[in-house]
Amino acid sequence: MMKKRMAAVVFLLTLFGICLTDSEQAYAQIVPIPTLQDEFPGSVFAHGDRESKRIALTFDDGPDPRFSGQVLDKLEQYDVPATFFVLGMRANEDPDLLSRIQAGGHEIANHTYSHPNLTDKSVAELEQEINQTNDAIESITGNTPKLFRPPYGFITREQAERLVTLGYSIIGWDVDTLDWSGIPASEVTDTVLQDTQAGSIILMHDGGDVDTANPEIYSADALDAIIPTLQEQGYTFVTVSELIGQ
Repeated sequence: MMKKRMAAVVFLLTLFGICLTDSEQAYAQIVPIPTLQDEFPGSVFAHGDRESKRIALTFDDGPDPRFSGQVLDKLEQYDVPATFFVLGMRANEDPDLLSRIQAGGHEIANHTYSHPNLTDKSVAELEQEINQTNDAIESITGNTPKLFRPPYGFITREQAERLVTLGYSIIGWDVDTLDWSGIPASEVTDTVLQDTQAGSIILMHDGGDVDTANPEIYSADALDAIIPTLQEQGYTFVTVSELIGQ
């Protein structure tokens, strides 16, 4: 949350021509994913087709034995697919859990190896994070992801250009549950039901924050209301690749 606030502050400072520190200059390089979607159509996505009532559940920062299993149980109960943006270091720590995600018919995508703030990283360092994660995922599942989500949604134009050249699709979101902050399941549910529209990509988490010792995430409980309610409203849950036509 602090990093998101910093990005907003930096935007305002830049707008009024105020000199920035090195750290602030790094944040100033961030390009919002919706902006990049306009610049790189077909390669960057904050959402899918607004004319289709297909939507995608996405889960970041796993596999995490504290939360991923709960999420997978709910998805199995409702027979709904999801896309999991995994961290390479956690995939290596719990390969069986990653295999369970795959066995459940869910999509596995890349969320870097160690969850860095990419504004502090060069293009080469970004590629290293992605390659390490792909190596971990491929060694466990046999598949190499081509979907990538930058941690915090922070990415520079130079980094985005390189990933597009390499054939990656950069995935953002248009529904942010803020579930990582430990809010109750009812608040997660309210956000999703209020903000979801045709083509939405819903951001949730099945992994605790890498910098928090004992995180609390209640998204698994929220799925009991989210999934049936949205289905009753005519929405169909698909993977991100299905949503964006890849």
